Amino acid sequence: MEGSVTVDAEQLDSKGAAAPGISRQISVSVFSCHCCYDILVNPTTLNCGHSFCRHCLALWWTSSKKTECPECREKWEGFPKVNILLRDAIEKLFPDAIEQRKGDIQQNSDVSLSLAAFQKYGSDQSSAAPSVARVNPRGGGFFSGVLTALTCVAVVLLGYHWSSRELEDDLLVHKPVAKWTAEEVIRWLGQLGPWTALYKEHFLLERVNGRLLVTLTEEDFAKAPYHIENGSHRKAILMELERVKTLGVKPPQNLWEYKAVHPGKSLLLLYALKSSPRLTLLYLYLFDYNDVFLPFIHTICPVQDEELEDLLARLLDLKAPAWKQWREFLLKYSLLPYQLIAEFAWDWLEVHYWTSRFIIVNAMLLSVLELCSLWALWSRRELKTIPRRMWSHFWKVSTQGLLVAIFWPLIPQFICNCLFYWALYFNPIINIDLVVKEVRRLETQVL
Repeated sequence: MEGSVTVDAEQLDSKGAAAPGISRQISVSVFSCHCCYDILVNPTTLNCGHSFCRHCLALWWTSSKKTECPECREKWEGFPKVNILLRDAIEKLFPDAIEQRKGDIQQNSDVSLSLAAFQKYGSDQSSAAPSVARVNPRGGGFFSGVLTALTCVAVVLLGYHWSSRELEDDLLVHKPVAKWTAEEVIRWLGQLGPWTALYKEHFLLERVNGRLLVTLTEEDFAKAPYHIENGSHRKAILMELERVKTLGVKPPQNLWEYKAVHPGKSLLLLYALKSSPRLTLLYLYLFDYNDVFLPFIHTICPVQDEELEDLLARLLDLKAPAWKQWREFLLKYSLLPYQLIAEFAWDWLEVHYWTSRFIIVNAMLLSVLELCSLWALWSRRELKTIPRRMWSHFWKVSTQGLLVAIFWPLIPQFICNCLFYWALYFNPIINIDLVVKEVRRLETQVL
């Protein structure tokens, strides 16, 4: 091994003129690793400034599992990289020594395993590193601290507003039909669809209250003073009226009424559909088939029926889904489950104008995040781990659901409202930031 080399360098004076050449002796010890005390091979410089052979650093990390300098114990940030300038200089100055060292390293199996494990750790760190730090090194990306604070304040105000409203507002879903006033009957009728505007005046002139409403028959609706000549309209009113008679109250027909009747289930479904859409739809099929799953599948995979012109009439025609409906549903359920949620929300745009749009945007963002996760597994050749990940996710979701069911009665309604409106209106903002991060990360990997 060479102990030193002679380097000729031309010095320039302060005016830029060439000075006489001088000879300098550079010893190999100047470029020695402080772990193996031999010449540096693939020198890796840490944040503290100390440099080590890359395989020496890998052996140190494998044995200690510490992300700190072997000499001064200062923690490094990110993943250490080879100092290219220092490496090229050493290889030009001491080529024979470097070749000999590389040959010795290649023959050591422990070194090869440590290097592979160290590189895998670096790849995992790179994929998990937030891309916002690359965009703005000071942090505070799209969803900054100021926006977080404002969002929290908005959620608290919404939760307080709706908690007060639910206590003060006399919702028809809680009021027996026999106690409905004529104005409340008109409100119930108006929720069946825009076509009911043709008949509201007749009901109002007759001062039809709840007690009179439950006595009306199809013949009464067809003749004066109601004059409902359209058969589909009469069918829709009678079907909904039968449900009112059976329940004794108005069944929930929109998101807010469903939340008022089923506060716990609405919160559970909102979070479960976001994190586990396939498991949630399977749960609805197994345990809530008639009330939720059938209206859902008939909405997103409708059967073309000219007689049922209105949305409500379609939802109330709860027959077993046809094979064509199941085929369409299972295809989307397997590949794009969030599209099912978006299609369901799209069908309720007239009822929930802004809320449906928030849900549709959130479903699109969640679909992008799911595709990015699959692409990450594909690029890292980890598709075979999907069954294990699915089982782990199933166990995690089941455990969380059990804990929520146990502690649900202890959670104040105000807190539940805050969680509900956070997931409904502010999760899309968070997911926009996550999508930007994932796209930038994938761009970095491709480049």
